[in-house]
Amino acid sequence: MSARSAAILGVEGLALTGTERSFLAEAQPLGFILFARNIEAPEQLCRLTGDLRDTVGRDAPVLIDQEGGRVQRMRPPHWRLWQPPLDQMQRAGDLEAAARAMFLRHRLIAHELREVGIDTNCAPSADIARPETHPFLRNRCFGEDVAAVVTGARAAAEGLTAGGVLPVVKHIPGHGRARLDSHKDLPVVEVDADDLRALDFAPFQALADLPMGMTAHLKFTAFDAEAPATQSARMIDLIRNEIGFDGLLMTDDLSMQALSGDIAARASASIAAGCDVVLHCNGELAEMEQAVASAGPLSPDATRRADAALALRRKPDPVDIPAVEEELRTLLNGDAYG
Repeated sequence: MSARSAAILGVEGLALTGTERSFLAEAQPLGFILFARNIEAPEQLCRLTGDLRDTVGRDAPVLIDQEGGRVQRMRPPHWRLWQPPLDQMQRAGDLEAAARAMFLRHRLIAHELREVGIDTNCAPSADIARPETHPFLRNRCFGEDVAAVVTGARAAAEGLTAGGVLPVVKHIPGHGRARLDSHKDLPVVEVDADDLRALDFAPFQALADLPMGMTAHLKFTAFDAEAPATQSARMIDLIRNEIGFDGLLMTDDLSMQALSGDIAARASASIAAGCDVVLHCNGELAEMEQAVASAGPLSPDATRRADAALALRRKPDPVDIPAVEEELRTLLNGDAYG
């Protein structure tokens, strides 16, 4: 078997094609990520997650973005519809109740994910919501200050972990000041370094023990006037040594237009800056081939971090689902879902 590639890949549809199977078997991506285009029904999704792991011959992580609100790949009629995180935090009232409700919500999310073979959730978002935060992100945040964000994000991570699902904290070192949608443009943050350290970076310091993280495609001119954080050696050094995050660090999606150049250039620049793994999501085979070739195999440090993160996967704690649902409804005054 080939060495694991420093890439996490999406696939095109509801089932693997023969071409995809052959490519994935050879490429040996570290893991996979699923989107709405890959999801139809529980039985189909179980087949797909099983087939993905079969192609690489190991228990590779399967990721998804199941935040709630707009960013929720699994939806009714087969799965619960969740409120945006910011809406639920504000509905719960005080922080203690909000934390408990967020834990319960993510315990239920983890239960749904594990039932279909998904063991990693790209959540929580530890970005701070601000008046200027672009609408693509704002209500995906957990609050408008450090305390609320850390409380909500920590509870979310603990709920996922209790359900046997690894959390991925994002978007390191902070996406809340973005006035542009990084799927379409590169946001540039021109804020004093001390302000960024005190506010934007602070939640990630408090959550630096989480096993996996995802970068932000933002340029922070106080630290690097040339490159977005994903491709900035200065910013990756800050993430590692100031914020203190030593988990597996993946890029946000390479296909997002905040990054420039072709996929090969984006992948190589991200790995050269210090990211452990590149994330390529759109399922286009030619681009995946570029991403894998340019990312190369996992480095020794990335291998250590990947193995440490994946070793934390565990069986879910016992849970009484109706009791969890009832407690969540009570905490949220009967309005637990979207």
